[in-house]
Amino acid sequence: MEVVYLAGGCLWGVQAFIKTLPGVTFTEAGRANGTSPTLEGDYDGYAECVKTEFDPTVVTISELMGYLFEIIDPYSLNKQGQDVGEKYRTGVYSEKPQHLKEAKAFLSERDDYDLIVVEVLPLTNYVISAEEHQDRLARCPDDYCHIPEEILNRYK
Repeated sequence: MEVVYLAGGCLWGVQAFIKTLPGVTFTEAGRANGTSPTLEGDYDGYAECVKTEFDPTVVTISELMGYLFEIIDPYSLNKQGQDVGEKYRTGVYSEKPQHLKEAKAFLSERDDYDLIVVEVLPLTNYVISAEEHQDRLARCPDDYCHIPEEILNRYK
């Protein structure tokens, strides 16, 4: 199994969507690339993300990028749906340089490459989100989600 961290706005919907994808074996709500090792304190620059464990023989980074693009507006900086702020930026983070290379290749092959604001960066810090954010939409299905329900459930 391999791990990549996907940011697509509010992590509740992103986690609910990603966990339904072929080849995904585990998801966890968290924070990528902030400066603090804890959840305490002021905002530290993190992006809400979903730690995504996947089987690379079933799904590739490029395919995961394609799925991510189904649920995000790749041209929107620091905003997805009604969620606004730097922590809602879109991105792909990994400790494996090959993942980043594949993600960048996916972006560069698109005709709209110059308009895309999705980050592709090495993972420098990861903090698991509080328990109340784990699988939030499964427990609280009426909570707000920026992803339309028909897309959210597309791969169930």
